[in-house]
Amino acid sequence: MLDHVAASDLTVNDMRAAHKRIKPHIRRTPVMESEYLNELTGAQLFFKCENFQEAGAFKVRGACNAVFSLPDDMAVRGVCTHSSGNHALSLSYAAGRRGIPCNVVMPRTAPQAKKDAVRRYGGTITECEPSTSSREATFAEVQAQTGGEFVHPYNDPRVIAGQATCSAELLEQTDGVDAVIAPIGGGGMVSGTCLTVSNLSPDTAIYAAEPEQADDAYRSFKAGHIIADDAPKTVADGLLVPLKENTWHFVSNHVTDIFTASEAEIIEAMKLTWKYLRVVMEPSSAVPLATILKTPDVFRGKRVGVIITGGNVDLDKLPWLTGQGGTT
Repeated sequence: MLDHVAASDLTVNDMRAAHKRIKPHIRRTPVMESEYLNELTGAQLFFKCENFQEAGAFKVRGACNAVFSLPDDMAVRGVCTHSSGNHALSLSYAAGRRGIPCNVVMPRTAPQAKKDAVRRYGGTITECEPSTSSREATFAEVQAQTGGEFVHPYNDPRVIAGQATCSAELLEQTDGVDAVIAPIGGGGMVSGTCLTVSNLSPDTAIYAAEPEQADDAYRSFKAGHIIADDAPKTVADGLLVPLKENTWHFVSNHVTDIFTASEAEIIEAMKLTWKYLRVVMEPSSAVPLATILKTPDVFRGKRVGVIITGGNVDLDKLPWLTGQGGTT
């Protein structure tokens, strides 16, 4: 089983097996372009719209792969996890599809839209304080009480193999790109991207984008070892968690560079994509465009895949309406 496999042992065949396993439960999301955003950046941007997944985020891929790879004797006890939102609701969705229980620990500050989605898909929420230490301590109690299989939001080979299917679709839908960029928090999507792209399109550069106010992956990348923040604050609420050993393996070996953006730059990029791409995306998904706009020389003249990771946002608390500069 992949939960006992080291990330370094994952192969592109694990991605292909995951894609076959999860196909009945996910959407092959569209790739969209904006003439205006292409002109603004000087690049040809291909936006992979994972916000169009039923659960509203790419994390449904990894969650479904983990849930549907469980043997029956383990699945009957259900699954459990800790998450700021999108993994929680995606695991709840996957568990609901299989008809098994799902218990999740979420920060009390997580967006209401994400809490509502967890409950809509049948998940049970236990709230914690918005810090890594509180999240992990609360989770230990919940797992002990429920006995569910732990599906880590990103530091799980089953999850990484599932996330890897996104960039496989992107490569097929675009006939190849010069670069791919995705947001980075814990690094699950970026790790999956590395697994696929380094094997199927090794000349394609892989970049990650991160908020300046939660830049532990950037600092880890520059230092050559994991640096973890306990409780960063940023409008990009999906990017609050640190890298772990499995995702660090991919980031340290395959990522070309990590770029950061300020809160104001993230919010402006979010407004631009809502206006010109005409899709609902959350702040975390806007970080890649924000960094492309900030470092145009890196991307100018290139075909760039941009992964929109999710669209679960509180419509009553849009950051440009509330003057928001911290976490939601």
